[in-house]
Amino acid sequence: MLRRHRRAARLTLEQLAEASGVSARTLSDMERGRSKGPQHRTVTALADALRLAGAEREQLIELAREGRLRDHWARPTGLCELPRPVDDFTGRSAELAWAAEVMRAGEAGPGLITGSAGLGKSTLAIRAAHTLRPDFPDGVFFLDLFGMSAEPLPSDEALGMLLRALGLTDQQLPGGVGERASLYRSLLRERRVLVVLDNAASEEQVRPLLPGGGTARALVTGRRLLAGLEGVRRLSLGPLPPMEATQLLTGILKDRGTPDADPALWDLAQLCGGLPLALRIAGNRLASRPGWNAADFAARLTDEERRLDQLSAGDLKIATAFGLSYDQLAEDTRRVFRRLSLVPGRDFDAALSSVAGGTSIAGAWDALDELVDLGLLQDGASGRYRFHDLVLLFARERLRAEEPAADRDAVVDAVTSWLLRMATSAGSWFEPIHSHRDPELTGLSTQEEADRWLRANVDNWLGALRQAADRGGHAAVLLLGMSMIRFADRWMHAGHWPDVFTLGAKAAAALGDLPRQAAHLNALAADQLVSGGDMEAALRYTAQAMDLAVRGGSSEEIASAHHFAAGALRRLGRLDEAIEAQSRAAEIFKADGDVEAYSHCLGSLGTCYRDAGQYPQALEHYLALWDLVNDDASGLLPNAAAFTRSIALARIGECLGLLGRRSEAIARLTEAIVLLEEAQVLAVMAGALQTLASLLAEEGRAGESRQTYARAAEVFEAIGDSDASDRCRDLAS
Repeated sequence: MLRRHRRAARLTLEQLAEASGVSARTLSDMERGRSKGPQHRTVTALADALRLAGAEREQLIELAREGRLRDHWARPTGLCELPRPVDDFTGRSAELAWAAEVMRAGEAGPGLITGSAGLGKSTLAIRAAHTLRPDFPDGVFFLDLFGMSAEPLPSDEALGMLLRALGLTDQQLPGGVGERASLYRSLLRERRVLVVLDNAASEEQVRPLLPGGGTARALVTGRRLLAGLEGVRRLSLGPLPPMEATQLLTGILKDRGTPDADPALWDLAQLCGGLPLALRIAGNRLASRPGWNAADFAARLTDEERRLDQLSAGDLKIATAFGLSYDQLAEDTRRVFRRLSLVPGRDFDAALSSVAGGTSIAGAWDALDELVDLGLLQDGASGRYRFHDLVLLFARERLRAEEPAADRDAVVDAVTSWLLRMATSAGSWFEPIHSHRDPELTGLSTQEEADRWLRANVDNWLGALRQAADRGGHAAVLLLGMSMIRFADRWMHAGHWPDVFTLGAKAAAALGDLPRQAAHLNALAADQLVSGGDMEAALRYTAQAMDLAVRGGSSEEIASAHHFAAGALRRLGRLDEAIEAQSRAAEIFKADGDVEAYSHCLGSLGTCYRDAGQYPQALEHYLALWDLVNDDASGLLPNAAAFTRSIALARIGECLGLLGRRSEAIARLTEAIVLLEEAQVLAVMAGALQTLASLLAEEGRAGESRQTYARAAEVFEAIGDSDASDRCRDLAS
């Protein structure tokens, strides 16, 4: 009938296609009887283009409707049917909203959900597809592409299954992938269909299965990132947050006779790392064993060596899920993956990966890319990588199973040695003389790079330090501790310095090195002062340091003991003793030519006089310090001068404020805060902001004062002083 009307109108297929907006291929299929039930909007568009009216129009539309009904009842059932959704699906509201938005968008490309094993990608896609079913009246199809198996589903077979699900018989299927893909796209163009392609292996497998446009949509899941796919909307799935993970466990266990305590389920969720598969296994094990309780099962899972074994229920095994990804790796990458489990910290970069994996930097990058692509590693900011907790346990299990103990020990030795050398070399950038710089190491060419490396890798070099101490590596431990003493001034509020300097002191004692033992005890005293800790403990450290320094003949450590003792005495309110001790320290440092230490004493003396209410004497010492750090001939290193200059200017501003010279104080403090931020001296910066805010309020500059208090609150919070932060936030509001 369509052909008859077209010929009566003296139109070619191409002319009718142009007039109606329906493709010539679709028209040809209709006229040849391959498409007997075209969509209503397609037929009305053709009737309009052919200018049909009355009975002729109604007859054409009715024939198409009857064809659609025949199509519906003739289509094979059970092909590519969507699996049932899980009843206790929990959370993922943002992800479901993303899927709905992408699938309903007018011109959206495919949606791609990626992530590591056990994150529930398939479950999420199935849930989304069931929710979206009313939006796709022409069908919702599901196809497992077996991407993690040894033989993923070939594209031609996948197309055959989808075409059969769309109503074609085997006789109607073309032979090649290209022909099948073309037919598939033409059938989908005029249909409102959703195709879920689960567990994709590669871009090459998926591309022929994607709709070519029109109203059909595709939602793809896979462990691989499929970075080569063009025009896709991507969602990287992560673990469930703790609250949602606990809710999932609660839902799985809702039919148990005896409810489990919420804290026990919370602990269990934490031990499962928020992985839905692990949570499902844990929940199923508890649900199938009414005599168990969550607290006892959580206690079992605390044993890291047995946790993966415990996370199995019937045919569900978390280790099996990880193993499918592991089996996809090249052997060199498997070795890197296994050995990265020996890294002592929480994350690592390519340089450390190359040391652990025994490969080049380029080889490490390739391995890391492959591991991220398969979801076995998580990549973060600044080129750093980390394991999910359960994947880390899997890597350790593979390491024990596949590499002998001697090889594992050699990797630990190599990683520990490299980390200690790198940390020691980085710390030496902050010493007056870079005596501990290791010329064989690369990657640290400036003080800023050394600072960044030490902060980013703190968990790793701390772990290496503890391992070396346990193994009796006293020389390396002592060397690292010495290189950190000056750097600790830049990272004052880090909580790890007591460990570093205690281990250093023990190493020095084991080696009989009295001056260096004294240096570490003085560093421990300094940490008590910076953290506002136990001042009596600080005095005990300095007393021990003084004794060792006198016996070891180290005037530097004698002076340091006086200096830090003075700080503790000042905090205890023993100001006369503090001024006497600090003056003695200043004399020794000046006589020894240690200008940097002398500058510290000048500043500390100013603070002692300030606390004693002797503001003119305090200002005198701060100004002397200011002159020293601005004297190019003083001998201070530029970095040390810049660091101290910011503190000196802040103290001058504070002192001017105490002397009632508010306008001068505001100007100095405003300038100092800029310098303090550049030098990242946050503790002093927070106090300077608080003082400036108070002075601005006294000057009647309320708006500026509120803004400054708010900024002070942020900096106090950054250094972990929540009380001061709350105080400033209250004043700001």
